[in-house]
Amino acid sequence: MNHLTADFRSDTVTRPTEGMLRAMASAPVGDDVLGDDPTVQRLEAVLAERFGMEAGLFCPSGTMTNQIAVKVHTRPGDELICSKLAHVYNYEGGGLAFNSGVQVRVGGDDYGRLTADDADALLQPMDNVHAAPTRLIVAENTSNKGGGTTLGLASLRELGAFARTHRLGYHLDGARLFNALVADRESPEDYGPLFDSISICLSKGLGAPVGSVLLGSAAFIAEARRIRKRLGGGMRQAGYLAAAGLYALDHHVDRLAEDHARAASLAAFIQQLDFVAEIKPAATNMVLFRLVEDADAAALLAHLKASGIRLIAMDRHWLRAVLHYDVGEPELNRLRSALARWTA
Repeated sequence: MNHLTADFRSDTVTRPTEGMLRAMASAPVGDDVLGDDPTVQRLEAVLAERFGMEAGLFCPSGTMTNQIAVKVHTRPGDELICSKLAHVYNYEGGGLAFNSGVQVRVGGDDYGRLTADDADALLQPMDNVHAAPTRLIVAENTSNKGGGTTLGLASLRELGAFARTHRLGYHLDGARLFNALVADRESPEDYGPLFDSISICLSKGLGAPVGSVLLGSAAFIAEARRIRKRLGGGMRQAGYLAAAGLYALDHHVDRLAEDHARAASLAAFIQQLDFVAEIKPAATNMVLFRLVEDADAAALLAHLKASGIRLIAMDRHWLRAVLHYDVGEPELNRLRSALARWTA
């Protein structure tokens, strides 16, 4: 991390550690498109085994793994159900329509939580020819736009039971799933039996530079591999990138608790500022806060930037600070000090 900048925009800004770079440089590689990169194969197998699923597929991004999953689960003209805050709905460039030709029905609360009752209210009657048939439910754990909210296994199981009852596919956008596992003290093997597919991002809290893995049944992943090819997602000596993911799984999971503790500390500080109207609970590594109506978010961001600190605006009023391994106590203290100096 550049010592002149404390970058709280996202956990995607992290850079490989020295240990990760050594692992990448020494990785045995092949041609993954031709199916013979041993490090990619190992990463896919490790995550599939850890989550109790049959197979995995390494892709460049979490957006791609989500989009591939939706494409495999649905056909054009179908409909999926997700949270109104879901990443697949808000932040994937209209990919659901562009790639899969599906409609979306959204619901849930302001923290990214979608319950079985919410899904039941959104479900289209299958005998109604005027309605797009519901084929898929997408959950996101943790919820990005919800402020890093964790959904919890109990709620996810209820939603999964609803999906099975109505013969719907059930996909998990687990971009920050390891944050949820650490925060809620859950185990990966509890997730595999719940979902038809899971997307795991390695380049956020886990700190790898690139890559996500899509998990599912062997048949599902075989079809997903075909879709990845169509989307241009095949990479050749991808083992150098997969090695970073393997290193992150071995070394960067338990330390997520440090990010969570710092986020909770920052949230407690921000909550006391007189220009903050509302703050979402900092359940994991994010702090989302809304400024009072007469406060200028752009002016605050400019003030922070002048102090060598970067945050991100979610919209005109909501700002987000994300904790990750490239921002520790010194950077956190700089942010607190800069916020304390600003007058709305």
